[in-house]
Amino acid sequence: MIDLVLLGSGNVATHLYRAFSASEEIRVKQVYNHAEESLKDFKAETAVTTSLSELMKADIYLLALKDDVIPDVAQKLSHLNGLVAHTSGSVTLNALEACKRVGVFYPLQTFSRNKELEYSQIPFCLEANNTSDLEMLKKIAKNISGKAYEINSEQRKKLHLSAVFVCNFVNHLYSIGEDICKENDIPFEILQPLIKETAEKVKDSSPSEVQTGPAIRRDQSTIDAHLKLLSSSENKEIYQLITTAIQSFHGKKL
Repeated sequence: MIDLVLLGSGNVATHLYRAFSASEEIRVKQVYNHAEESLKDFKAETAVTTSLSELMKADIYLLALKDDVIPDVAQKLSHLNGLVAHTSGSVTLNALEACKRVGVFYPLQTFSRNKELEYSQIPFCLEANNTSDLEMLKKIAKNISGKAYEINSEQRKKLHLSAVFVCNFVNHLYSIGEDICKENDIPFEILQPLIKETAEKVKDSSPSEVQTGPAIRRDQSTIDAHLKLLSSSENKEIYQLITTAIQSFHGKKL
């Protein structure tokens, strides 16, 4: 049994807590957050604390906290003998250098508190400063997911950047598409099979190989018509920028 103390109570922490609680090999002994109100959902199930000085003894202390507080919290955990690991995609391992044993346990997924996830499909990107701690992180990851990857800090920063493009930016484009539908009394659900099929394609093919649309076809009349339909100057700029990027990527000129 691996004893774990979870620091944080946001979306990532909440989902990890659910996953760990369903495991017979991991025990969440305690959950920490500086604000007592944010711990109310955990109180009935495990010990909670708002004080870093009251953390229980554990094998691993997992920091599912905001990126900018991780180094400061790590400084306050320097006396601990357990492994201190964070869950951030953009914070390096060195942010924990004040601690004796350090690691990274980064789940590459988008988390919303009330959206259930299939944890077995979430890839975990792992890093540690010694082999035994890396093996413990692998054990934890494989206990809740079949996907664990050794990814160093430099790789993880680039991976996080890539994730912003394929998740956060794409989701904003969904929002623009939804607004266009709303403005014209069109159900957004009509687009959902297209969204699903586009995502399915890249499971088996390179995204560059399955690119479609007026930009790659260099269909300027359709591009011009679309630009006229867009009332927002910001959306016009986004449309033109992405069109140019697609054509440039595929070796075409405007």
